[in-house]
Amino acid sequence: MAEAYRLSIDAASAALAVRDISAVELTRAVLARIEATEPALRSFITVAADAALAQAQAADARLAGGDAPALCGIPLAIKDVILTRGLRSTAGSKILGNFVPPYSATVTRKLLDAGAVCVGKANCDEFAMGSSTENSAYAITRNPWNLSCVPGGSSGGSASAVAAGQCLGALGTDTGGSIRQPAACCGVVGIKPTYGRVSRYGVVAYASSLDQVGPLGRTVADCAHLLGAIAGHDPRDSTSVDCPTPDYRAALSGKLAGLRLGLPKEYFVDGMQPEVEQAVRAAVRQLESLGAAVDEVSLPHTEYAIAAYYLIATAEASSNLSRYDGIKYGFRAEAEALLEMYRRTRAQGFGAEVKRRIMLGTYALSSGYYDAYYLKAQKVRTLVRNDFLAVLDRCHAIVTPTAPTTAFRIGEKTADPLQMYLADIFTVSVNLAGLPGLSLPCGFDRTGLPIGLQLIGRPFDEQTVLNLAYAYEQATQWHLQQPEI
Repeated sequence: MAEAYRLSIDAASAALAVRDISAVELTRAVLARIEATEPALRSFITVAADAALAQAQAADARLAGGDAPALCGIPLAIKDVILTRGLRSTAGSKILGNFVPPYSATVTRKLLDAGAVCVGKANCDEFAMGSSTENSAYAITRNPWNLSCVPGGSSGGSASAVAAGQCLGALGTDTGGSIRQPAACCGVVGIKPTYGRVSRYGVVAYASSLDQVGPLGRTVADCAHLLGAIAGHDPRDSTSVDCPTPDYRAALSGKLAGLRLGLPKEYFVDGMQPEVEQAVRAAVRQLESLGAAVDEVSLPHTEYAIAAYYLIATAEASSNLSRYDGIKYGFRAEAEALLEMYRRTRAQGFGAEVKRRIMLGTYALSSGYYDAYYLKAQKVRTLVRNDFLAVLDRCHAIVTPTAPTTAFRIGEKTADPLQMYLADIFTVSVNLAGLPGLSLPCGFDRTGLPIGLQLIGRPFDEQTVLNLAYAYEQATQWHLQQPEI
């Protein structure tokens, strides 16, 4: 089968079921694609070719039995902040450079139990801190649509790998937009589920009240398959919510009649790229033509979301990253005395962006400043969530741009962290509110870079968000475009 690596999960699963292709053949095609494109893209920190082929052989045995699940034999990539038993998991950091976990994250185990094949660990910003995948200790990942541009972040390796055909789908994590923003930059689909829908057990923590695992795929149906496989209650994660998991793939009807959508005026701001606004407004008209009603709405506390997000996220990061002291696991610097070893380990093991966020968070939590910064940020978070819930009480979903611009050039914003943080300006509110959000392609700018459309849903109503995206996808051709690399 020619270019098997370009198949969607739906198409590959059908081909595997009738034995048009074997899981080993499909995995070899993907590994060959990685070998051909990886020197230019650097999507992976670790490629696990031998383990992937062994998993593919096991998948072929299950397929021969005739009752294999939909993901059996499907080659996937997993972001390197998600633990994989026996396979190095660095979180993009030098401080975990030699860490081989003795257990797998719940989401990893669920995918492998479903017969999926893990071809490798995708590159990411160190500890998922970044909006460009320029903060990895191992490499800068490049955008398959333009190698001089970033793929977005922090799940830039996952998004780049999916867009370039280095895997058929991938897992990322989203703390402030780190699935949706790279999905928009790379022209693929990515969904951040409701907080608590997917287990965080075995995921390296950045900001525990915001982090959530989610899938990236070439189509909405592919993301529905992957989300269905990883969602569900996990007693090992106290933040995991015990509620039924719908059959997301079966719920994709494409019917929008009776749905009411909100279009927030605060998400069309001065300075955003005109082509992005034009593409998103055209997408809204397309959704209206498919039967949805659209109302202009207001989310009045949006302007405070970025400040509140970076206070809360950095405060939680300063606490979570205190465990990396050179004693328990990971990198250890040489020193004569214990305190000096701590200092050298953290100074040499962490990168600049991680150190910046630890210092910001430690300051926000320090005596005399807690009430002025962290506590106030938590109050703003409640106001932001209440804004969303008030709108979603009368609308089934909210439509916005995913990012204010298309992918920017490598190095363009590294000298100005505040400009880098604004790349997430349209996504962080969704994490503060704990809601599901999805990004899918809705156009291209004049240089050929993809534009993302964001759909935000009610708590635990991922199926409406997926169905909205599916209807739009079926009516347009944007998702069929592929980068020439």
